[in-house]
This record gives sequence, structure tokens and C-alpha cells, in this order.
Amino acid sequence: MPKVKFQKFTKSSIEKIFEVATDYESFQKIMPHFFPSMRIISVRPNTTLVEEHIKFGEKELVVMAKHVVDTPKIHQTFFVGGDAKGTHIIEEYAQLPEGTQITIKIDFKPKGSMRLSRMFGKESLENDFSKIMDKLISVSEA
Repeated sequence: MPKVKFQKFTKSSIEKIFEVATDYESFQKIMPHFFPSMRIISVRPNTTLVEEHIKFGEKELVVMAKHVVDTPKIHQTFFVGGDAKGTHIIEEYAQLPEGTQITIKIDFKPKGSMRLSRMFGKESLENDFSKIMDKLISVSEA
């Protein structure tokens, strides 16, 4: 299944972009096209369990996602249930003099009939996740 790695850059401080990227409750409001529904199940100091409906193109995934943070350096997302159980996303944040560099690594594992779908190819996966990160960056820079 697709493994993707790409980088993004923002003029925002590491603290600001990390805060925006881990504010899961706002995803439905700022990115309704990608997140038509989000429900926080449990919050612990470094771990949040979220039921997420994620839309890529015309496909909608329903997943249970465990978000684990090491503020403000690493945000990991583990899909522990649902349509892409086993998926692992790592966002690594590095402060640079002129802003923050974000490295995103995705090991995507679609389940069932979604495995056969071409829309979950490497290019479309990177494109959709890139658009999500672009929106988070624009919010952090506003």
C-alpha cells in the first residue's frame, strides 16, 4: 500500500503551526470538505482519540484515530479502527530561522474494496494530504 513522504514550510513559529495542526476540534470548521464530521472520544495529556470522517475526492473514510503528540516536535496519528485501520501518519516539526519545516510521512493502509480504488494511489494521497497541510499552514499564518 502507498507510502508517502513530503515536506512543507511555513513562516509560522513551530508553536503556532503545531497548535493549529493538533486542534482536531477545529478541523470540521476550517476544512469541512476534508472533515465532514469529527467527534472527540477521549483526551489525555499527550493522546487524543477521535472518530473521524475523512473525505478524499469522492471517497469518505470513517476511522478511529489515536493522535499522539510530543509538543511541539512530533504529531503521530494511528488509525486504530475503521476503513484504514493500521495507517500511520507522522508529522515532524523543525524550527528554522525563517519559520518551520514540516516533514509528513504516511503509511496508508486502506481496507476491503478501498484497496482496489485508484484514488488511494501515492500521488492522490500526497495531493490530498498536501492540501490539508496547506490549509493548516494558511490558518497558522493568518
